[in-house]
Amino acid sequence: MGWVGVEGADRVGGTAGALVGLREWLGKERGARPDIGTMEFARVGLTKEGAEEAKRLLWNDYAGMIRETRKAEMEEKTIRIGDHEMKFEILRFGEKAVIPEGGRSLFISMHGGGGAPVEINDGQWRNQIQLGQAYRPSEGLYVAPRAPSNSWKLWHEAEVDGLFDRLIADLIVLEGVNPNRVYLMGYSAGGDGVYQLGPRMADRWAAAAMMAGHPNSASPVNLRNLPFVIQVGGNDGAYRRNKVGAEWGKKLDALEVEDGKGGYRHLTKIHEGKGHWMDLEDRLAIPWMEKCRRDPRPERIVWRQDGVMHSSFYWLAVPLAGARVGQEIRAERSGQNLVMTVSEVKEFSVRLSDAMLDMDRPVNIRVGDKVVFEGRVLRTMGTLARTLSERGDPEYIFSAEIEISLGEKAGEAAPSPR
Repeated sequence: MGWVGVEGADRVGGTAGALVGLREWLGKERGARPDIGTMEFARVGLTKEGAEEAKRLLWNDYAGMIRETRKAEMEEKTIRIGDHEMKFEILRFGEKAVIPEGGRSLFISMHGGGGAPVEINDGQWRNQIQLGQAYRPSEGLYVAPRAPSNSWKLWHEAEVDGLFDRLIADLIVLEGVNPNRVYLMGYSAGGDGVYQLGPRMADRWAAAAMMAGHPNSASPVNLRNLPFVIQVGGNDGAYRRNKVGAEWGKKLDALEVEDGKGGYRHLTKIHEGKGHWMDLEDRLAIPWMEKCRRDPRPERIVWRQDGVMHSSFYWLAVPLAGARVGQEIRAERSGQNLVMTVSEVKEFSVRLSDAMLDMDRPVNIRVGDKVVFEGRVLRTMGTLARTLSERGDPEYIFSAEIEISLGEKAGEAAPSPR
């Protein structure tokens, strides 16, 4: 896909006109607005300051939409997407009337059960709500969702990812949650869910804590930038939870050493003498996690598709239609240079912002030892609006995107800035 824009000093004048166009577009009723991607002003190259102003205007409009359309689901405490629904309860900690500077913390805490009648899983949900009072975060929201199904997979069914994305997006706007302080935790089958959702949604969480669960087929490779806690009772031998928890800890030990640059931070604690219930000794995960903040633009990324496909991960993206289990991208950036290693991936995108590098200087992207893009990239309102609508996360609003299409022969590539 090509783009329309202007370079150099002309970009200042182009930005002023584009901002006029954006304000006019935002002034229309939502239902009367044309697709922003079709608008000429959305394809104009912007200055750094112009991109920041456009981002502010787009975010304020998006937040207004959330307030207008999502307030009812917060009051009902039920998220619905298609045929799936997820109920939840909220406990509040700290000064309830005061939003801390930077925003509140959010702890999403998943209950156990699974593969059981509704009544059993409802009881497990109530238990998880009560656990919040024992876990006692120092501040923030403790949200206990009710799993949308009663299957044995409970928290790693495909619909959970989208329901959690929507819940987080709502709470960022309606409850002042800091998107870089969102934590995932779960007990028993909820711990199974942490093993699964931690890696595949690693770019959402500031830290994750697994209590008394089993990973099944999950892999820890995506946890490079996600601090991860593993806790199991030493006597919790059902499904070899105790042994597998220790094995996962060793896997993370090895990944941390291999990474060598501070990745794969983790804590493994096997509580000796404890069974499936750890008598709240697992609360140690709360203060450990509270020290962690998400880095939404890490310098190094490991992304492997596993189970439920995702179209984006930190500052990388792929066409969802072509995503397959086992596809992997390893990416590293240093200054203006980005280096990728890919496996089974034909197309991917690199998303950029002024928070990552100098957008007014050339960018160099290599796949292996082959340069696949070199040059300047334009900031556009179209990319700002599209990435905002995709994620609903103010930290994942990007002003530029470079699409890379790898040819059949190794190293062939056709880059296309958006």
